Amino acid sequence: MIPLYLYAEREDTVTGVRIRSRNDGYFMPAKKRTPLITVHGNIMYDLYYQSHADTPYLEREIYQHTLQTTLDITLRNQYPLRVAFSTTKSNASLLRSITGLNLQYTNRDFKNALLAKAQAWDAGKIKQWQEIQDMKLQLNKSWDSLYRMKSWFNTPEQIQRMVEARERELYGKAGGKLPELPNKPHLPLKDLRNKLPKLPLVKDSTLQTLQREYELKAAKIDSLQKSIAKAEALYEKKLGAYGLKKETLVGLLTRRASPKELISHLEGMNLPDSILPKGYKTLLSLRTIGIGRTMVDYSELTARNISIIGVQAELNPSWYFAVASGAVDYRFRDFVVNTNRQRQYLNVVRVGKGMKDGNNVILSYYTGKKQAYNFGNSQQVTVPDNRIMGFSLEGRWQLDKNTYFIGEAAKSSMPSHVRVAPKDGLGGSMLRFADRSNEAYAISSYTFIPATGTRLSGMYKMMGANFQSFSLYASGSKQSGWMLKADQPFFKQQLTISASLRKNTYTSIFETSSYMSNTVFKSIQATFRRRNWPVISLGYFPSSQLMKLGEDRFMENMFYTMTGTVSHYYKYRNTGMNTMFSGTRFYNRQADSNFVYFNSTNLLLNQAIFLGKLTLNGTVSSATNQDYALFGADGNAQYKIRSWLDAGGGLKYNYQTVYRLRQVGYTANVRVDIPKIGEIMLMADQGFVPGADKKLVPNKTGRLTYTRIF
Repeated sequence: MIPLYLYAEREDTVTGVRIRSRNDGYFMPAKKRTPLITVHGNIMYDLYYQSHADTPYLEREIYQHTLQTTLDITLRNQYPLRVAFSTTKSNASLLRSITGLNLQYTNRDFKNALLAKAQAWDAGKIKQWQEIQDMKLQLNKSWDSLYRMKSWFNTPEQIQRMVEARERELYGKAGGKLPELPNKPHLPLKDLRNKLPKLPLVKDSTLQTLQREYELKAAKIDSLQKSIAKAEALYEKKLGAYGLKKETLVGLLTRRASPKELISHLEGMNLPDSILPKGYKTLLSLRTIGIGRTMVDYSELTARNISIIGVQAELNPSWYFAVASGAVDYRFRDFVVNTNRQRQYLNVVRVGKGMKDGNNVILSYYTGKKQAYNFGNSQQVTVPDNRIMGFSLEGRWQLDKNTYFIGEAAKSSMPSHVRVAPKDGLGGSMLRFADRSNEAYAISSYTFIPATGTRLSGMYKMMGANFQSFSLYASGSKQSGWMLKADQPFFKQQLTISASLRKNTYTSIFETSSYMSNTVFKSIQATFRRRNWPVISLGYFPSSQLMKLGEDRFMENMFYTMTGTVSHYYKYRNTGMNTMFSGTRFYNRQADSNFVYFNSTNLLLNQAIFLGKLTLNGTVSSATNQDYALFGADGNAQYKIRSWLDAGGGLKYNYQTVYRLRQVGYTANVRVDIPKIGEIMLMADQGFVPGADKKLVPNKTGRLTYTRIF
């Protein structure tokens, strides 16, 4: 037998017979095409019916239709946009019919898209990864050579050569006979080695040659090991750098960094176009841009919570620029009552230095036309000129990541009845610096104390009698307002107490002219949460109710409300249950409105039992005041018939003392989820609302809702 290793092409490989096999071919997969546009979102239609409206509005047979959709659009899998459409139509005089369409881009959505790509980043797809792949291939070849060289010492051939060389060294070469032993009776065996003549050594260099060959191989192995160690260190360094690049990208996108700083880091990372699309610098600097119905929320003394139909944009790389222009659709707390309004529009331009969420100084200029007076005035009063103009200087100081201060000073044009025509125009009255009645000032602050978990915030503002802006309604009197708020957790976040004090922090459109509020509103709320314990909440805060006095005349009543709630989810004999008890106390008077629950104490107890597909609910309640008591009870069941079908129904019972009224109502609902079509929900309910003479009257409501998510 001939050893196969003698015929090896390399020291540790053997070439054998290869059987040919059929090659079925290899098909290159088609390259996935990036779609031009990707759309996800939802659509909802809601039809709501109410036979009677609650007091103080006496309306019947009210229908309200709502259609809305939100679309998340991505262009070429790179550029996110959001489209929102909503329209509401109603036959109620109370509610306005509002339709709006908005196309919006925010750098927050763009950062989220980049973050998703960074987290799913496949480094094998980038060009720079080829260098790492080549280094890895070369390292594998070097390791193969090292293994072959080490295995050379253990091949049978080398082992046999070593054995033969050592035998020659040990025994030498037989070249003659041993001399005869002396003719003596006794042999001195212990001295035999010393007395025997040494054998003549034969000059043989086989062992030395083999040793030199071994030493040469060992030197090559040592050199190759050092070379591999250096190559591996370089490989790990480059691999770590690319891994760190991925981590750095994720960290950059998640931490708060200015667009300028973010762009600077991204430029140095040499990222591929699949991660950073064209125009990413501009898109990161563009905070937001909206077209259509959009919200303008800039500063306390210029424009805050104003819905316009127009355009608004904010650009903030390291300097700040914002612009908004459009027709005013409604303002905060100004979209409930459907009444005639004067046409209004606004234009705002803001320029400044610094980041909007950090340290900055911003100069704002605003102009436009607004409803200068509130609804308390008679419609016979004509306003010859309701244009306004003004400017403000705002500064924000970020003391640290947990504390900031904001200060703003503003000056506006005078109201038309104060200006001296024709000498005083808008600009002239605005620049009348000797007059301080058209000035306003505001300061606010916020801080978070990590050691105690305390959150503190405060605000103070002062408005002159003739100051005008889109955030405030002119009342004709000097106004001041302030607010203090504190949130404090206790017992390792188990108990949270929130308290606030405020005075005239907003000017309501329903207040009469020349009205100055001196009332200080107090509110406090405490919430206790602990695992396996009931959740307890207690609050005392102001509430309001809108009351219609006459045609286009309204009044808003303020009163305090105290509420307390205890809720607990638990299991009894492996059955899930939830018990909830709540109490509400209204501190209002009957004269405030026709509110049937005036100065009343309301108590409610609800019990829910979860039996797999079946859910049972039962409620008992009471509402008592000095005139009468109202007791109620209801029970309903909800059953999940199939994964796509739910149905439920129940009965309710009311008893009103004094009048001895007993009334029975009902409720029913069904939900159907149709694949590829959407979800349809139907609801019907007969309840009771306050009517004339403090009596409850039946009120039928119904709702049809269709929802599709795609």
